[in-house]
Amino acid sequence: MTLVDEALMKPEYQLLAAFGLDLLFGDPRRLPHPVKLMGRFSLALEAPLRRLISNTSAAGITAAALVVGSAGLITWAAIRGAAMVHPIAEDVVSILLLYTTFAARDLLRHSQRVYRSFRDGDLPGARRAVSMLVGRDTDKLDEHGVSRAAVESVAENLVDGVTAPIFFAVLGGPIAAMMYKAASTLDSTFGYKTDRYMLFGWASARLDDIANYLPSRITIPFIALAATISGFRPLGALRICLRDGHKHPSPNSGLSEAAIAGALGVQLGGLNYYDGEPEEGALLGDPVHPLNGKSILSANILAFITAVLFLLACVLILREI
Repeated sequence: MTLVDEALMKPEYQLLAAFGLDLLFGDPRRLPHPVKLMGRFSLALEAPLRRLISNTSAAGITAAALVVGSAGLITWAAIRGAAMVHPIAEDVVSILLLYTTFAARDLLRHSQRVYRSFRDGDLPGARRAVSMLVGRDTDKLDEHGVSRAAVESVAENLVDGVTAPIFFAVLGGPIAAMMYKAASTLDSTFGYKTDRYMLFGWASARLDDIANYLPSRITIPFIALAATISGFRPLGALRICLRDGHKHPSPNSGLSEAAIAGALGVQLGGLNYYDGEPEEGALLGDPVHPLNGKSILSANILAFITAVLFLLACVLILREI
């Protein structure tokens, strides 16, 4: 027997097990979540790097490199250490680490809270629920505004929280998936066009754009296929994605938002308020149907089927590798 034995489970079974855990339990509430730890580490690096490196952009690049590199190194060390104990331990650690990179259940659960509030006639409750999903001001939103915010969140996070981690898990297992989550966390921490982060957060924002470039585009045909299965508008998903996907300020998020808008026959985008300041966004899709609480339920159905189809396709790819 060698010092480090090979894992007993094949990568595709690890992936299925990890995704299954996410669907069953969502994010672990009582355990330290790697994404939260990455966020704290990122913030802890900011001040010392700004002091040590006079060039703000270079300091931001260094922060991004340290966070992503540390995520990969710690993940590798955890799996390697588990493998030295037993192959089963390696499987367990790999599955648990992969599990923390997915957010399918939490995405659907949070948006379902918004839908249930509408169902119960509780608009203030719907506003509170959607405020957990988006950064815009929600205290004065009507049913249309709350529904739009929820559907946009589902569309955007379908890639960030589901298909992109699966994509990187296929490329490089838990290490690649965790490094992707580090890049995504960096963007959420520093990727803002404010005076403070315009230069320091540039590398984090660009890294996230690069990481999501392929996953966001590969997800689109799966949204169309899911629309076919669920009785929505597959051709509308493709047409609106091609027509409006590039109008979004993000080179990636606009694609899934436009595709889901086209599939559901709703219009996303438009005016939002952030800390009381108006910000006009591009319109994505056509208002064939009104946006309301039922739109959230439809978006969840579409996102869930898309995620399952994407997962099954990746499992088949892993079996052939």
